[in-house]
Amino acid sequence: MTRSRAPEAPLTPPARLTPATPLTPLPRPHASPAPSPWLLRWAHLLPGAGASALDLACGSGRHLRWLAGRGLRCTGVDRDAAALAGLADLGAAAECLLADIENGPWPLAGRRFDLVLVTNYLWRPLWPQILAALAPGGWLVYETFAAGNETVGKPSRPDFLLQPGELLERCSALRTVAYEDGFLDGPPRFVQRIVARASMAATATGDAAHATSDAATATGDAATATSDAATPSADAAPAAAPERHALQAPAA
Repeated sequence: MTRSRAPEAPLTPPARLTPATPLTPLPRPHASPAPSPWLLRWAHLLPGAGASALDLACGSGRHLRWLAGRGLRCTGVDRDAAALAGLADLGAAAECLLADIENGPWPLAGRRFDLVLVTNYLWRPLWPQILAALAPGGWLVYETFAAGNETVGKPSRPDFLLQPGELLERCSALRTVAYEDGFLDGPPRFVQRIVARASMAATATGDAAHATSDAATATGDAATATSDAATPSADAAPAAAPERHALQAPAA
């Protein structure tokens, strides 16, 4: 497996807060024009030109622009019409869908992508749809805030913070290539992030994905080959243990 590159920046604890040092709200998640360093670090593994990519909760499109620049066929989904309007210059390079995915229907029913990207966003009821959107052999890059972030800024509600080990558990049907859980500075935040790949012979369908072999023919309830009985393809062969990096925790 390709060895990881050096972390994007030294991990240092935040300065101790005092009553005279007010908490500074985190910037809007999609305000930065630069792509996520986590995405850039693992770009050498991800599909390239001609592949399909989904950026969920894409905001102003910092990742859509980067992916489109690499020649991927991009789809972005967000509920912010003004943010999507700013992507009009991408033209046919990016399909931009205005949708409230938390309160409305899933706008991508039946569609699958070679890459699914989610950054700074968590809405747990959508996990089945996110996993189902992965094509066989598709890649999931997910990065968002984790428990502990309530001590340094926002988001602070448990609804928007991954619990310890939650991201690994959610992606248990995938092959994890890289995973980190801990603290980052600039701005100070607690995060979990993962790079994982779906089996070449499987389609993720919710939290309990089933892998069917290429030779299996579904004929009624008794003809579905489960993951335990499936014959993995060469691309789905077990890999070395995923690289897991414990990020530095802030000083007490």
